Amino acid sequence: MSSSYKPAGYTSVAPYLIVDGASRTIDFLVRALDAVEVRRFADPKGRIVHAEVRIDDTIVMLGDCQPPAWPPVPSYVHVYVRDVDAAYRRALEAGATSVQEPVKKDDDDKRGGVRDAGGTTWWIATKVA
Repeated sequence: MSSSYKPAGYTSVAPYLIVDGASRTIDFLVRALDAVEVRRFADPKGRIVHAEVRIDDTIVMLGDCQPPAWPPVPSYVHVYVRDVDAAYRRALEAGATSVQEPVKKDDDDKRGGVRDAGGTTWWIATKVA
């Protein structure tokens, strides 16, 4: 019997996204950020009530919006990746729209942003200095 207070391999904090089109968001994350789907639960109508994907060392939880109780919530998530330029290109190829091309500014990161079809803005970065 495990005495851990959380599942093995989970971080203590996980983003939880309520989006319009959770299946689309999962597909986007797999294509753009090499996410791995961990689990998915759908209701009888096929709406995702809960899903989890792993991006590198982090679990991202998400579900379909179900207004009025659970409307879609625009969110911003920051993700470190090995190659920001490649991840940015893959995100655009997976259907995201550009918010900002990757650029190095005044900190150690080269960072860019994309918005997926579900309304989440993903800030992707690679430490370069």
